[in-house]
Amino acid sequence: MTRLQQVDIDLNAVTSTAELHATLRDALGFPAWCGANWDAFWDAITGLVEMPVQLKFHGWDELATRLPRDAQLMRQCLEEMTTHYPEFAPQVTFD
Repeated sequence: MTRLQQVDIDLNAVTSTAELHATLRDALGFPAWCGANWDAFWDAITGLVEMPVQLKFHGWDELATRLPRDAQLMRQCLEEMTTHYPEFAPQVTFD
């Protein structure tokens, strides 16, 4: 299966941790049973789904202001993926 070239995720309307996890699940194709927490996000991006070549987040600064802990944890997961699984990690843009 060929990796998607790019996935764009609009974070402008996200106002809660639950909405953020639902948005990520839908955009990245996580299974419906996947948990809505950062451990489950890590498990999904490193073993359950194939990540796109490029991942672009729109509305990042606003999200980081509204949900600073979640923004930090998501960024940390994506950076750790680049370190541990560079061949599968997307190039991430935070707009």
